[in-house]
Amino acid sequence: QVQLVESGGGLVQSGGSLRLSCAASGTIFTILDMAWYRQAPGKQRELVASISGGRANYTDSVKGRFTISRDNAQNTVHLQMNSLRPEDTAIYYCNAEIFGMDGALPNTRTYWGPGTPITVSS
Repeated sequence: QVQLVESGGGLVQSGGSLRLSCAASGTIFTILDMAWYRQAPGKQRELVASISGGRANYTDSVKGRFTISRDNAQNTVHLQMNSLRPEDTAIYYCNAEIFGMDGALPNTRTYWGPGTPITVSS
């Protein structure tokens, strides 16, 4: 069973930095796209950053502050977050499109991690 697990969340002061990591495990043949989403209280989940084929994309509010990277050998994706602001407070979710064993059959589908909370205090 393919799974995603995030780590690295926590409490940080405004202007500080955090690094999130997400590891994919299970029988994986290929990881296509990987991304980070976040959901703040009372708001819809939004795409923060994505990386595909080495090309990264960011939502406007994090450009210049966040950096997404992948380690294909380790099946991991990271999100380096600098100059954090109180409005970055949210639960951050790892997302990946993976071709792997889905039960007894090979399949390509989207997976989500359980989420890791980040709180930025002012």
